[in-house]
Amino acid sequence: KNITLQFSKEFPKEFEAVKRSSSSSSGSLNNHIQLQATPAVSRAPVPPPIIQVNGTHLDNAKDEAKINKPEVDNATLVYRGIVFQLNFDQTIRNEDKYKTRQKDDLVVVVQVHNRPDYLKLLVDSLRKARGVESILLIFSHDYWSPEINKVVASVDFCQVLQIFFPFSIQLYPQEFPGNDPRDCPRDIPKKDALKLGCINAEYPDSFGHYREAKFSQTKHHWWWKLHFVWDRVRALKDHQGLVLLIEEDHYLSPDFIHLLKLMKALRREQCTDCDILSLGSYSHIGYSSKANKVEVKAWKSTEHNMGMALSRETYHKLIQCTDTFCTYDDYNWDWSLQHLTVACLPSYWKVMVSEAPRIFHAGDCGMHHKKASCMPISQKTKIENILQSSGNQLFPKNLLITKRLPANGAGGVAPHVKNGGWGDIRDHELCKSYVRLQ
Repeated sequence: KNITLQFSKEFPKEFEAVKRSSSSSSGSLNNHIQLQATPAVSRAPVPPPIIQVNGTHLDNAKDEAKINKPEVDNATLVYRGIVFQLNFDQTIRNEDKYKTRQKDDLVVVVQVHNRPDYLKLLVDSLRKARGVESILLIFSHDYWSPEINKVVASVDFCQVLQIFFPFSIQLYPQEFPGNDPRDCPRDIPKKDALKLGCINAEYPDSFGHYREAKFSQTKHHWWWKLHFVWDRVRALKDHQGLVLLIEEDHYLSPDFIHLLKLMKALRREQCTDCDILSLGSYSHIGYSSKANKVEVKAWKSTEHNMGMALSRETYHKLIQCTDTFCTYDDYNWDWSLQHLTVACLPSYWKVMVSEAPRIFHAGDCGMHHKKASCMPISQKTKIENILQSSGNQLFPKNLLITKRLPANGAGGVAPHVKNGGWGDIRDHELCKSYVRLQ
């Protein structure tokens, strides 16, 4: 009830459209069909992810699935419809307030899951950034929550767009890409899985484990978001500027927009083959004598996966590697990119990276960290102390490249190990389908 109320308050137009279409039929299946068809447009609506696979085992499993398919509750169908409607409408908030934004000005895309306290910190840092009124800020969500929407609604300093990953666990709680009760348990040996007849018995990962939806979702969301922003957001149809990719638990310096402008100009003049501009790595290096310096290096996922800014040209090269990205057995999007740099892209990635970071990882308890308590406030204090003590170093007049790869480069860096978690053919096919959707 609370979430439905929140929907109706924050997105009245979409909510009314879905309510109208759902009230015209009482059957939940008919509701779903009508919800998905709500927009009066020629584009085909996003279908549920029906993944075609080969193999008798899966054909048998599919026959069985027709009989035992999990029920989908009506609220979930309503949420799917609203998410589709929002992704179609693409309503940009604060557009009238910030009319001076030019079409190629910076776009900042935040991948959001469910950490509202950290998202508040990120929004606070953006609020303090000089020039923020010129950006388009896109929040890409894989979890619907009134608390998160409240944080997003507080953004009054720039244009804002919310998009929603349409195949999240929340929208498919009892079926793929969520947790289907007929899926194989993670640690069951393949021979036992085949006897059991669970759906994905033929497709364990490189380590013999079966998929876990909570780990698969992030990579799906990352690739869907990349494509949706560059190719489906109508406001960016002719965008020739940068898109900066960040996450909900990042924190930005007040001069990050200024720095990206300088880096973009420097790239044009001195590093035309730089594929990625990075706001910094994880080393909390002192600003003293570093604030106006950048390095040109081979891109490494462990160092340069935070605050990556890319052009449409770099995006086009990436999207041509869809099959390689989507079938590589690693549930981490950044390690999958690392693999692309040596296995598919025309050449390894060159990154121009700020020596003094303009981005910080405030979230000290993400997917891989098991700290009992997350302390956003202490992280905020720590980061603000670094920025305050370096205040006079921020906003450099120009930038210098201090280290540069030799012209022929040192070669790309291959991932040192596959992490697995991405062996299921359904994940591969869903991931590959995003470029065809809508």
